Amino acid sequence: MRVHAFTDDVLADLDAVGLAEQLASRRIGAVEVVEAAIARTERLAELNPMAYRAYDRARGQAATGTDGFFAGVPTVVKDNVDVAGMPTGAGTDAWAPRPAKRNGDFADMYLGTGLVALGKSQLSEYGFSAAAEHPRLGPVRSPWDPERTAGASSSGAAVLVAGGAVPIAHANDGGGSIRIPASVNGLVGLKPTRGRLAQDRVHRDQPIRIVSDGVLTRTVRDTAAFYREAERRYRPLALPPIGDLTRPLRRRLRIALNTTGVDRGADAATTALVHRVAAQLEDLGHAVTETDAPVPASFPDDFLLYWASLSLALLSSGRLVHGSSWDRSRHDNLTLGLARHARRNLHRLPGAIARLRRTEAAAELYYDKYDVALTPTVATATPLVGHLDPTLDYEVVLQRLLDWVAFTPWQNVTGAPAISLPLARTSTGLPQGVMFGAQPGAEALLIELAYELEEACGFARIQG
Repeated sequence: MRVHAFTDDVLADLDAVGLAEQLASRRIGAVEVVEAAIARTERLAELNPMAYRAYDRARGQAATGTDGFFAGVPTVVKDNVDVAGMPTGAGTDAWAPRPAKRNGDFADMYLGTGLVALGKSQLSEYGFSAAAEHPRLGPVRSPWDPERTAGASSSGAAVLVAGGAVPIAHANDGGGSIRIPASVNGLVGLKPTRGRLAQDRVHRDQPIRIVSDGVLTRTVRDTAAFYREAERRYRPLALPPIGDLTRPLRRRLRIALNTTGVDRGADAATTALVHRVAAQLEDLGHAVTETDAPVPASFPDDFLLYWASLSLALLSSGRLVHGSSWDRSRHDNLTLGLARHARRNLHRLPGAIARLRRTEAAAELYYDKYDVALTPTVATATPLVGHLDPTLDYEVVLQRLLDWVAFTPWQNVTGAPAISLPLARTSTGLPQGVMFGAQPGAEALLIELAYELEEACGFARIQG
């Protein structure tokens, strides 16, 4: 049974652009909008999307007003970036979080567009798992089917957008955590090019900058408007501008299709759904060619080791960073198992990093031949809650993660953009995202293609 908060209030089924236009024209007021968003968020409480509530602060900001295109539009920030006055818990019980003294670089840019944060959204521990199932707080559940996970570390944000509490929410993506919850919840999820948006130092300082911040939305125009407004506040000179995109793509594309992955690919049902989308693209005049994966056979093992090394680094520095409240034993089995894997294979890490860095050059050659890559977002339908429970034996949960998350890490390593669009549904009616990737800096191409597909094919919607 679907669970959502869409109702006949001031928010109606407006997207962020529609809501911003209503607020700017004074047909509705920011205070009533925030109150409606708070009420809707509480209606979704059974799905467990919130890590921290800052309702009184949001009410105060709505009353005094914010500046920017999205002035007064409610949102949430994922609980792994700093927002002044709010604690940053990162999805773990390993320390007692304290309110941040100032905004991180991303929150400064994000909230500078006028968005009003209702609080922080739930995530998996440090974002390592593709399902947020907190040992103490419980799982974050899909509004499409509460028996299933809401997908990846940005799951709380996805629940609130798909379920109708807010029209736009912050998400970030180190292995698929913008695109996977978009796939699971019927949303638009664009992972931008590395360096496209302002980013907190903790993510900027990684040996390979695999994490990208972004947003989850219900419409392509909301994603396009966010990047337009973000670009007005933070302009990466090394990348071509995105600009103000409002219409579908006009030129026809060379599209590379892959559903087989590297050492594991999509199951038969997911493969069939992606091939159906490929046929729709051909009907629209695009040329689709089946290809091999654009990454080498060593990629899965190298990415796993690099991913695990981030866990080891966090656990090794925990007491120094978080002080006396730090308790390493309070981590879940996935985090601890990843750290063990990294420690046992530290001698292999330099080679893994070197090979991963070379995939960027390989991707450049791939996009000399093709304009866009088409793959599944995830390899199977959405798992039931408990399938990826991080308190299970490490080897069990890791194998299940690798089987599900077979495609999204490619662009985290290469730094290229990719977007998940809700173009397919499973035999049980659940949304199944389809992913499009492009060369670094080509967000505009992906957004215009998304406009075309939204118009021609339609997107999965939870209400109605």
